[in-house]
Amino acid sequence: MLWVKAFHIVFIASWFAGLFYLPRIFVNLAMVQPGSVAERDRLLLMARKLLRFTTLLAVPAMGLGLWLWLGYGIGMGPGNGWLHAKLAVVLLVVLYHWVCVRLLRALADNTDQHGHRWFRWFNELPVLLLIAAVVLVVVKPF
Repeated sequence: MLWVKAFHIVFIASWFAGLFYLPRIFVNLAMVQPGSVAERDRLLLMARKLLRFTTLLAVPAMGLGLWLWLGYGIGMGPGNGWLHAKLAVVLLVVLYHWVCVRLLRALADNTDQHGHRWFRWFNELPVLLLIAAVVLVVVKPF
């Protein structure tokens, strides 16, 4: 079980690293001056590659988490309300990841209307989600 837990943590950390950096690329895309085609294309390529890699990291992260939950019974039984809250946080992270996919499509199509300040605030959400998940798993407040 410790090997599964260790690799779950590694994949979660890697997934979040991508979710931390991808919106930073969005900030830069929102700041590209009109007519800077090469810069825009380079940033879009970086964002696409990072999103693809981040998505590949999310799959084993969630798979290993399911293995810990269903295979080893972590969080099952009475007094494990923390796991339900953590699963809600995981759903929010998946939703955030999906929103990143949608935003990248809109940025690539030049239909996104968000400014760089909005993307800076958007970039803070995964930090809050990670804090919530770690506190729920370590502290187990309920």
